[in-house]
Amino acid sequence: MMRSLAPLDPRTKKRRMAEFHRLCRERGIPLTTQRRAILEAVLALDCHPTADEVHAAPAVRQARISRATVYRTLEGLAGLGIITKACHPGGVVRYDARAAIHHHLICLRCDAVIDIADTRLDALPIPDTSALGFDVKDFRVQLRGICRRCRRLEVTR
Repeated sequence: MMRSLAPLDPRTKKRRMAEFHRLCRERGIPLTTQRRAILEAVLALDCHPTADEVHAAPAVRQARISRATVYRTLEGLAGLGIITKACHPGGVVRYDARAAIHHHLICLRCDAVIDIADTRLDALPIPDTSALGFDVKDFRVQLRGICRRCRRLEVTR
């Protein structure tokens, strides 16, 4: 059965920050104020923010972090596996605080990204792509359509 995922709770956010600190220590990556502020912003926003939305977050604005640093740091955090990139055709890159495998509903009107979980989607067989020389590392299903909010707006017009 498909269900939407609840927002990240404070304990989970704290665990994610601790995981980030551990990864930085293990890999010899400096644990800078900028990296902490940007990850805290992604975790606080919990809405698949764009780099510009992260840049506008209070913690990032307060630390006076440049837009270029936000973009580079988000890419670095995604490379570490602390966050993931939620990309879809025609939309801007969004960053997802949930690193665990889950799936998305994508609104074609407002570009909203909604986290969902469904064991049937998790159990989909991954096709053999070896003949194409491609090695699949993970998969995420994106179901594209019109969200509840946009459908309501259509009815009131």
